[in-house]
Amino acid sequence: MAHIHELIDWTAGVYIVHNNKVLIRLHDKVKLWIHVGGHVELDEDPVSAAIRECKEEVGLDITIYSRKSIPPSQENIRHLIPPAHMNIHRTGGSSSHQHIDLIYYATSTTDQVIPEKEDNVWLWLSKEELEAFTDIQPYIKEYAHGALDTLKT
Repeated sequence: MAHIHELIDWTAGVYIVHNNKVLIRLHDKVKLWIHVGGHVELDEDPVSAAIRECKEEVGLDITIYSRKSIPPSQENIRHLIPPAHMNIHRTGGSSSHQHIDLIYYATSTTDQVIPEKEDNVWLWLSKEELEAFTDIQPYIKEYAHGALDTLKT
């Protein structure tokens, strides 16, 4: 999706865990190993965006993890699952455009990825494999470890 605003956009990212392995993908534009995710569109909330992005990018149906119970919806309010992490970062190096990224943890009942594009690259990594993987930003590794620790079976 194109940027909604020239200065800043909201994004939703997901660390998906299946059988004690976490999914990371090589982002096709920035060439970094990161989570699955993308822009929150104007007609959706961040949780809906996270679920949609996982289905679009890797073909997985997910269940978003919540560390606490979510109150039931009422007439004029729907409570959302809070993210596990949030960050703000510039896109494209010295770009003046920023993303506010809401990071969720989720599970999937399968590890059978159906990539959005034929040349997409992804990995399912165990805790030990993640620790040994050196081609990854430290904060990404920290988030991925958090997902593995939280959703271990």
